[in-house]
Amino acid sequence: MTTQRYLSSLRSLALAALFGIGGLFSFDALANPPQPTAQRNRQFIAEAFTQWSQGGRTFFQDVLSPDVVWTIKGTSPAAGTYRGRQDFLDRAVKPFADRLAAPIRPTVRDIWANGNDVVVHWDGSTTAADGVPYSNSYVWIFRMKDRRATEVIAFLDLAPYDDVLRRVPAPR
Repeated sequence: MTTQRYLSSLRSLALAALFGIGGLFSFDALANPPQPTAQRNRQFIAEAFTQWSQGGRTFFQDVLSPDVVWTIKGTSPAAGTYRGRQDFLDRAVKPFADRLAAPIRPTVRDIWANGNDVVVHWDGSTTAADGVPYSNSYVWIFRMKDRRATEVIAFLDLAPYDDVLRRVPAPR
């Protein structure tokens, strides 16, 4: 065997091993390399939820861009699209939070990230101002840019949320 044919055979064997023909490597691992952006976004959101769960009160200021577009999916009066962080805080967060005895404490069930998208499944519970417990499960999908959410789609059971808004009078 000539040196050229020998080197060609070695290259063929190396490529076969690399592409999984010998079962040594997975082609899927080559097709899906680690995503540093996804990892950074996931870590940022995870840390924000940790701070919130430990009593932090700046989650929305820390995570949302000032011009965020937040959409609550569903058919209740609270469902819809809020344009800008302040619009979301004024029309969705504040009216609800004002009717609670204590802030919601999140318990994260799982976080997934792919590129600029981060999905968080979490449960929240607290007590309403009238003493009735509140609990809900949420899925929030964040579209991230420069460590801020520019778009969020929120899924939750709106019946308990709306019940608090109807049942508990707004503070004066």
